[in-house]
Amino acid sequence: MSRVRFETTIAGSLPKPAWLAEPEKLWPQWRIAGDALREAQSDAIRVALFEQERAGIDVVTDGEQSRRHFVHGFAGALEGVDVAKIGRRGIRGDRYEADCPTIVGPVHRRRAVHADEIRFARAATGRHLKVTLPGPMTIVDTLVDEYYGSREKAAFAFAHALRYEIEELVALGVDAVQIDEPAFNVYFDDVEAWGIAALDACIEGAGCETAVHVCYGYGVPANVAWKRSLGEQWDQYAFLFPLLAQSAVDGVSFEFAGSRVPERVLGLLGEKTAILGVIDVATSDVETAQDVCATIAVARRHLPDDRIACSTNCGLAPMPREIAYAKLRALGAGAAAARADV
Repeated sequence: MSRVRFETTIAGSLPKPAWLAEPEKLWPQWRIAGDALREAQSDAIRVALFEQERAGIDVVTDGEQSRRHFVHGFAGALEGVDVAKIGRRGIRGDRYEADCPTIVGPVHRRRAVHADEIRFARAATGRHLKVTLPGPMTIVDTLVDEYYGSREKAAFAFAHALRYEIEELVALGVDAVQIDEPAFNVYFDDVEAWGIAALDACIEGAGCETAVHVCYGYGVPANVAWKRSLGEQWDQYAFLFPLLAQSAVDGVSFEFAGSRVPERVLGLLGEKTAILGVIDVATSDVETAQDVCATIAVARRHLPDDRIACSTNCGLAPMPREIAYAKLRALGAGAAAARADV
């Protein structure tokens, strides 16, 4: 998957400018509406691309600047999902509650959801472009289901919609697709029973590089508190990585920096590219290039250089913008320093 040694990318989201949406929130309200909103979102994509390129990021994203939330931005645009019918429910194993749209009928994708912003981003950058999309298990974990009555059935319905979305976005010039599945770190039995199959259904015949992102969540208080409860070693990946090693994805993006993930799990990914989280999103402390180099050095004890790429642990959306941009620069500088040290 990696074209250059220690290729850099981000997990997906970047903070939205305050003139576009409420800052430092996971479900921000837009500041404007109508045509002005679409124009402002395009301007925010320009900024997101500029900051990534300035930081030396190799594979860029649109920063998810046109989405209020990484799941609802896609799922809420599908037929069968009623965004006006909101239910409060526990998500991620009841780690926290969220206001979620409702599945009210058969899920169907009538049109491309993210074509406009990807078309814009593709024209705005010459770098490799990645699109991030929520995975089937994470989608069903972030909606209220009043139709399917089965997480598995609902997940495969969303996988079908994702498959056609990916096909259209690749035709528009997307070079890589990342499926976000933080729910994989919670529902282990479901991952084994049907989660990997649903993931593979999304990317079948994708025609581009593919990855799955599994992390411990945004740096919000509920996730930070959950991490404290996990003990001295976070062994979730020890279960997940052997399963993901058998999946169809090219790479696995995961949390590592500032975590309690034991380094031994790095050897459990088979031949997949390890997209190593080298930037901690749960702290406002900005890493140095040396910090990033040190994290890469740990991975090099277990993996060959050509199977190591570098990313953020998770999205940066809830962070202050200047902190997020500084972390981007640390990511780019650290990977460059690691290349020079080889």
